[in-house]
Amino acid sequence: SCYDRMVLDFNGAAPGYNVSYVDNVYTDGEGALVPLAGGAKLQITAFAPSYDQYYNSTYPAVSGGHLPGVNLTGYQTFREAKFAGSFEGYSTIGLGVRARLPFRVFTLDNRLIVDVAHRW
Repeated sequence: SCYDRMVLDFNGAAPGYNVSYVDNVYTDGEGALVPLAGGAKLQITAFAPSYDQYYNSTYPAVSGGHLPGVNLTGYQTFREAKFAGSFEGYSTIGLGVRARLPFRVFTLDNRLIVDVAHRW
């Protein structure tokens, strides 16, 4: 009731990650700007590709596009979530939030969890 939560599911153990506020999010590899609604932007990078060993996609997202099946209606803090791509074993998501609010990140089994507070 005091934060919005994003959960990323992985096949197998949750990989390493880096989550931080950034001025802008850019697509992996190409470097194109990923516009995001909101007063602040979180860049979520998982140390896992979104493709298999044959470079076939394992996640049906388009680089720079909204996350498939994600509806942010009703969230207090989240404004927009987009896939920034996957390149050289890393996958990035841009999360537009209302303001630069406190957040926490942790893993459970095969999940990466990002919680962003509703207020300071």
